[in-house]
Amino acid sequence: MAHYQNFEELEIYKLARHQCIQIWRLINETSLSKDYKLRDQINGSSGSVMDNIAEGFGRGGNKEFIQFLSFARGSNHETQAQLQRAHDRNHSSVNQYQELVEKSEILNEQISKFINYLKSSHRKGSKYD
Repeated sequence: MAHYQNFEELEIYKLARHQCIQIWRLINETSLSKDYKLRDQINGSSGSVMDNIAEGFGRGGNKEFIQFLSFARGSNHETQAQLQRAHDRNHSSVNQYQELVEKSEILNEQISKFINYLKSSHRKGSKYD
């Protein structure tokens, strides 16, 4: 967090944003657009990943950021479950599903690595500078 000026510079935010865009495309290009409750849930959970990264960054402290990154990781797992339901309901092809889940797993790994980095950092966060 030391050398980032805003959350948009974070690689995890970029990955979360890309995932959100991909899911929006899935919604608009498939029958998922008519599965209203699932559509709204997956749109919300994928957006929540981005939102929690941004909000945690904005808190200015590593402890709070770690907490919000944990929320983001939870929302990402929720998104994966919803991707599975969408696939089970034939809203995605096998290739679409596999690609989205693989990218989501990478995002989970990157969030976890960033949490570990923040936990091991001696810097408490920008609000303590």
